[in-house]
Amino acid sequence: MIALLQRVSQAAVVVDGQTLGAIDTGLMVLVCAERNDTEAEADALLKKLLAYRVFADEAGKMNRSVADVQGGLLLIPQFTLAADTNSGTRPSFTPAAAPELGLALFERFVDQARARHGVDKVGSGRFGADMKVSLTNDGPVTLWLQVKPKATAAVV
Repeated sequence: MIALLQRVSQAAVVVDGQTLGAIDTGLMVLVCAERNDTEAEADALLKKLLAYRVFADEAGKMNRSVADVQGGLLLIPQFTLAADTNSGTRPSFTPAAAPELGLALFERFVDQARARHGVDKVGSGRFGADMKVSLTNDGPVTLWLQVKPKATAAVV
């Protein structure tokens, strides 16, 4: 699973003229499931995201998490984060999860975020929709988080 997070002073996502989610201070997070991801990777990424220290403390150091500051989360499905751009001039999306898996893992991610961080603190985009995302990046601070599936031992 991949998350590209941006610390924001505000962010919103609109589909067909309707605002689906909006936050003030917090994190706007583009979320992507990759081919071999499972609920375990989604849960591990969320745990890391909620604890990741990107907000300033009294000394101005990034020592506070979104949970510490009770900031908002705006979660946006973004399969293009898994693009393979190593050759040619057109990205390949082979590394991305199939749409059914991507949808299931994104919905789990959002549901778990709401359960752990608060329904009123978490907004989201719509998987597969043509979304218009606006934000004011604070800092700017933009970070890439990734959780890869653990290798399984071969059965002998």
